[in-house]
Amino acid sequence: MGEPRELTKRHRRSLAGRLTAFAAVLCLTSATVALLPTPSSAATGPGGTTVAEGGHAVRISRTEYGVPHILAQDFDGLGYGYGYAFAQDNVCELADHVVTLRGERSRFFGPGGEPGEGEVQGSNLASDTYYSGQRRAGTVRQLLAQKAPLGPTTELRRMVEGYAAGYNRYLRDTGVDHLPDPTCKGKPWVRPITGLDLWNVVYDVNRVTATVPLVPDIGDAKPPTTTAAADGKDTAASSATAETSAVPALASADVGSNGWALGRDATRTGNAMVLANPHLPWAVGYFRFYQVQLTIPGTLDISGAGLYGTPLVEIGHNRTLAWTHTASDAQHASVYALKLASGDPTSYLLDGRTVPMERRTVPVTVRDASGGLSTVERTLYSSHFGPVLSSGWTATTAYAIRDANADNLRSMNTWLAMGKARNLGQLRAAQDEFQGIPWTYTLAADTSGGTYFTDSSAVPHLTDAQLAHCTLPNDEGPTALDGSTSACAWGSDPDALVPGLYGPAQQPELSGTDYVANSNNGPQYVNPEAPITGLPSVYDTDPHLDGRAQLGLRMIAQRRDGTDGLGAPGFTESTLRDSMLGNRVLSAETGRDDIVGMCRAHPSLTATDGTRIDVRQACATLARWDTRADTTSRGIVLWSTFYDRLLDGGPPDTWRRVPYDPAQPLTTPRGFNGEDPRVQRALADAVQDFAARDLPVDVELGAVQKWDGIPLPGCDAGCFDVVEASPDSGTGTPTAGAFGTTFLMTVELTPDGPRAHTLLTYGQSANPASPHFSDQTGLFSRKQWVTERFTQAEISGAPRLEVTTLRR
Repeated sequence: MGEPRELTKRHRRSLAGRLTAFAAVLCLTSATVALLPTPSSAATGPGGTTVAEGGHAVRISRTEYGVPHILAQDFDGLGYGYGYAFAQDNVCELADHVVTLRGERSRFFGPGGEPGEGEVQGSNLASDTYYSGQRRAGTVRQLLAQKAPLGPTTELRRMVEGYAAGYNRYLRDTGVDHLPDPTCKGKPWVRPITGLDLWNVVYDVNRVTATVPLVPDIGDAKPPTTTAAADGKDTAASSATAETSAVPALASADVGSNGWALGRDATRTGNAMVLANPHLPWAVGYFRFYQVQLTIPGTLDISGAGLYGTPLVEIGHNRTLAWTHTASDAQHASVYALKLASGDPTSYLLDGRTVPMERRTVPVTVRDASGGLSTVERTLYSSHFGPVLSSGWTATTAYAIRDANADNLRSMNTWLAMGKARNLGQLRAAQDEFQGIPWTYTLAADTSGGTYFTDSSAVPHLTDAQLAHCTLPNDEGPTALDGSTSACAWGSDPDALVPGLYGPAQQPELSGTDYVANSNNGPQYVNPEAPITGLPSVYDTDPHLDGRAQLGLRMIAQRRDGTDGLGAPGFTESTLRDSMLGNRVLSAETGRDDIVGMCRAHPSLTATDGTRIDVRQACATLARWDTRADTTSRGIVLWSTFYDRLLDGGPPDTWRRVPYDPAQPLTTPRGFNGEDPRVQRALADAVQDFAARDLPVDVELGAVQKWDGIPLPGCDAGCFDVVEASPDSGTGTPTAGAFGTTFLMTVELTPDGPRAHTLLTYGQSANPASPHFSDQTGLFSRKQWVTERFTQAEISGAPRLEVTTLRR
């Protein structure tokens, strides 16, 4: 299916170029809040906690590294406490995000400028056009008007309203002029939020792998005969360039992950375990995690992490069940090519009929250079299939995107029901009932020792026959379907909650007692001993595994037979953590000796520019290297640079010692053909690059890969622990970004309760002035973990526990 997976790093960089670092950083205070109604009396208890007598209590206790544990008696209070705690840490971040989702960036920052936090590259005007149009259309309001399961449950509605009230309480108590973060202190764009704002956050998260990266393209869409001067409306600056530009590749935002669920047959204790290891941008709001525990006694008790601004835990565990997610390789949207009517680029042909595009006029308030405000009118165009894109719009063809999550506000229903589930059967029932997982696989385990994998995400109902008949030839841009016939529209399943999608009966799944594992490969080999086959190709039926997926399966196999150097066979939670942060590099394990042999035989190589390069010192460095990506490893930086150069040269199998063999998907391709000119040239170019940067070829990884000055392990050259960063990552305004391992969690589900360790690699706050900006980064650098506190006794026993009383 297209280019080999080993080129995904290059693809990700291209996509990452469409995403920006935060425009705002977070605010954090060290206080922890206990929310209580007015009590009859109060006294100070252990640990500085203020306790109250009478009424229901909501308590927010911060343990090590600022992690809040929220205890409430109902969903209103749980949301209120969560919103208040999150605002303490992130008030500026969420305030900035709300500006974007309200379509008001041009009002406060001008029509050009930089995109907002979590926004793809493009003008503020294009972003505002899209989001203002969405709000004027009432898209989210209409979804909210539906009853569950399509609309939110009553519990979630109450929780979201409570969250908004708690956030606003913090803002009111602190005052905008006294916020601790200068990013938003005293800024006019920091205002109270509403429950609708939070539902807009959720809605955007659900569409972040399809529509959201194309927001600038949708907001700037104009027919080729229309110019700003001709229509007399778009008088402000615009980034539209679009009459003949290539259609951007539909794929996704910058996401990835590793996830394992280990059953009783794979562990030494007989207890099931789960490993969570999402790989996401470190400085993009849509993808930063916030760690939290949410507890209503007898109703809900979940611990883990959720994406910023969402009201729940999305990766985590309760007492008997644990789960994680990895980015699904299934399609979650389709690009349709519209055949335009002759002489009218705003009408298209469908089944022989001429259909006019829907036009929506959107007023956008714009601030000029002198601070004055004016209103410009913009036009959004939409088709039967979805929004029309600016790119590729010619006199004969236009492109539209149909997003499988365009009507998905069900995701929080699903995650709340999963959090309440007590076993794998109930988890699956929760997913079947609400069908709201937007774009991820699910891997889970429970106290029975069982494991479960599924892709229950929103996937377009397109048959293989449709794809064969409807896919149009296209040398550039996305794979587009023929939009001139309804025969190419999505079908549906009788058990699908929403028309156009595959229903639960068609979704891939696998249950067992050994393991399931995924590293963003297709579903076929989540357990090679029980391959999942016979799926529609929209679920990604390519059996090819990239290096990270192969390495993960190798690590599991070697731990099960005890050949990985970590002791007796079988996983313990300790060896699970050691496996995760072992920083193994498959490309080096299977190919380093090939390169050493080559450079010893050829101590002088020719670079791309024709220069002869002495590679003897580089060769000695690689020979001494331990093939790991630890912060102290010498050779991994050179290896990564060499490997990048090689991948950038084109399809890889021509330079492989053993090319890809579909009959051996777990072990091929591997190795390097040292006599291949591309291999020799890539090493010469890498050494030349080091010399140009005055960098020793044996530089330690930690000297060049940092967050806030702290050395980072990991790589993206066949590493399991994926990390990409520069020496200045975590610094500057806005913060220079990194990518890779974010929230780490290992959980053992024992009969006596969960035993978990976590790491939030960038800390709870994106404010560099906060003590929790990089406190956990230091742990990550040293391969240390945080022991999770789950029970109330564990929480109460935390040193320097902080609990503050807040009365409504």
